[in-house]
Amino acid sequence: MAVAQIPVLRDIETNTKTISKAIDWAIAKKAEILLTPEGSLSGYTHEIDQERVEAGLKKLLAQASAANLALAIGTCFVEPDDGKCYNQIRLYSGDGKFLGFHAKILRCGTMTNPTKGEINNYSTRLLRTFEIKGITVGFLICNDMWANPGCTPMPDPHLSQQLAEKGAKIIFHAVNGWRDGNEWSRQVGWPFHESNLRMRAQAGKLWIVTADNCYPMNIPCSAPSGVIKPNGGWAVKTPGQDEQMAVYTIELE
Repeated sequence: MAVAQIPVLRDIETNTKTISKAIDWAIAKKAEILLTPEGSLSGYTHEIDQERVEAGLKKLLAQASAANLALAIGTCFVEPDDGKCYNQIRLYSGDGKFLGFHAKILRCGTMTNPTKGEINNYSTRLLRTFEIKGITVGFLICNDMWANPGCTPMPDPHLSQQLAEKGAKIIFHAVNGWRDGNEWSRQVGWPFHESNLRMRAQAGKLWIVTADNCYPMNIPCSAPSGVIKPNGGWAVKTPGQDEQMAVYTIELE
């Protein structure tokens, strides 16, 4: 498992180059699958240039599939079957085959009526599992995991536990969390995110592979990136600031 804690910008060409470097790193480390942060290709926005997103995705898939590297790539994407924009993790096998996508469910929004925020900008679909290399896995995006009550008007449906009950052994978690480096971010936000990751891994007996956006790089990320064991302990954890990469081999019984 390769994890890319990389900067996510509103520039698709720059994002494509950044992910390309992460792919090169993952290939050099002989990883089998690479996870990138939420919105890492398109930028974290529903106002996307779909043609540029698809062009960038095509380049990245060609690069990854040439080395049999599977991709779990975070991007916003307009689906052709309904014309709606989704905040997604798109899963591709090592040979570049599209295996499906997870759409963010606990989208951020205000507690006001009517609600304001991304909940009005992105559509969603039902929670599901995926099969890759014979392993049942699940995907969650940012607040899908921790259901921050200050970030969503929706109740916590314990999506990680639902995935465990559906048979998932590994959850891939793409993050692009808000932070500004202040005391609240450091002393409340980060501990809340990390403790949720660890508790939910332990509760569901799940491996959690998680990657956060690191932009702007002069302040700490909103959450740690790395791989968490089913007992809630860290298998590998990146430094919490700047561009970082990690790789870990998960041994499933």
